[in-house]
Amino acid sequence: MPTFIDFFAGAGGLSEGFIKAGYVPIAHVEMKKDACDTLKTRAAYHYLREHNQLDIYENYLRNKREGTDGSELWRQVPVEVTNRVIQATIGDKTMKPLKQQLDQLAGGKPIDIIIGGPPCQAYSIAGRARLGESVKDDPRNYLYKYYLRFIRHFKPKMFVFENVVGIKTAKTSEDIRPFEDLRRLAWRFGYDLGFSEQVASDFEVLQHRHRMIIVGWRRLNANKQPTGFHYPELHRIPNPYHTRESIFADLPTRISNDGHLCEVVHYTKPLEEMQYLRETGIRGTFNFTTQHVTRKQNVSDREVYCLAIKALQKGIRLNYNQIPDRLKTHKNRKSFLNRFFVVNPDDCSHTVVAHIAMDGHYYIFPNEHPTIENSRSISVREAARLQSFPDDYFFEGSRTSVYMQIGNAVPVMMAYHIALALLPQLQQA
Repeated sequence: MPTFIDFFAGAGGLSEGFIKAGYVPIAHVEMKKDACDTLKTRAAYHYLREHNQLDIYENYLRNKREGTDGSELWRQVPVEVTNRVIQATIGDKTMKPLKQQLDQLAGGKPIDIIIGGPPCQAYSIAGRARLGESVKDDPRNYLYKYYLRFIRHFKPKMFVFENVVGIKTAKTSEDIRPFEDLRRLAWRFGYDLGFSEQVASDFEVLQHRHRMIIVGWRRLNANKQPTGFHYPELHRIPNPYHTRESIFADLPTRISNDGHLCEVVHYTKPLEEMQYLRETGIRGTFNFTTQHVTRKQNVSDREVYCLAIKALQKGIRLNYNQIPDRLKTHKNRKSFLNRFFVVNPDDCSHTVVAHIAMDGHYYIFPNEHPTIENSRSISVREAARLQSFPDDYFFEGSRTSVYMQIGNAVPVMMAYHIALALLPQLQQA
């Protein structure tokens, strides 16, 4: 099966989708420790699954203690399993040692495909609005250059570059357009590329998440003949499912500040009644899940949440100016008026982003019978399911860190279908 390296891997959503499609990971490169710990824990899971030793992983989940990393699990698998996760900040100083380390992991064998997407804050509309003109000087604008230097070094058959739609119009302080520069550099290194805006909800993800999927391919093979590679045919998959009944309905009831990161959580409905979770495999390996934990909201916020849910039940999105003055905490009454947003129970969710780590106002749980007491934002596990992570996926780190890892991730099922679409070309190459 094709081999891959994942750069800017985050918590591993893109990697997980490719592994699910049968690809073999050579390495994952990520700068943040908690995300690397998550990747190590998942690497251990895959090793144990392949060697019929999942009882070790199950025991880890059942006995995990908050405030600990995954060392207890990692030392029960060969060191080369977790060594494939490399914690490093990609830049000029790290390029040479990273290439050497990755070459050693590859063991002289070719890398079939490179995947990843640099942090996208500098390209996103929200990022530009928050950072203003300073966004043009953000060093993350140039991370694509390092990505392409790895392409030039490893010469994979193909690469996948995932990013926000805004990358097409982003501009740096030197008036460089990263997207056009990426295409120019890829051509110089022997690659053609194609691109298309894709929506996660077209790929068995219950989320209207728009992303630019850029795919590059070598123009010529080793014999200087055209490869015949091309942008994959990505077909829309009908989506008859809704968030409340298809993702949330089998998890125990939660209120604000409820549950624990390290806690076994039993399902309230059999898998036979959860068609979406069954078809996608999201319910995972075990008869339980973890990390169904919610953040704390004060009474005032919960009162606003309750108003927002009731408004949505009437087909209205709550406008900030419509809430009682005693509940208003912001002086800005002209912009960000949708700062309280309920996850649509009867359709797909809006985009899950890293800001979910800061507060839950934009991800209010759609209680069918809302009260001030039961109103809350979505739990960690609910957010992970919206990103189509399987229930046996354990995210290391604090609750805030875990929310951020989930919000930054590529939806697993979206990655899976992209990987499947590329597979025929890679296998015939």
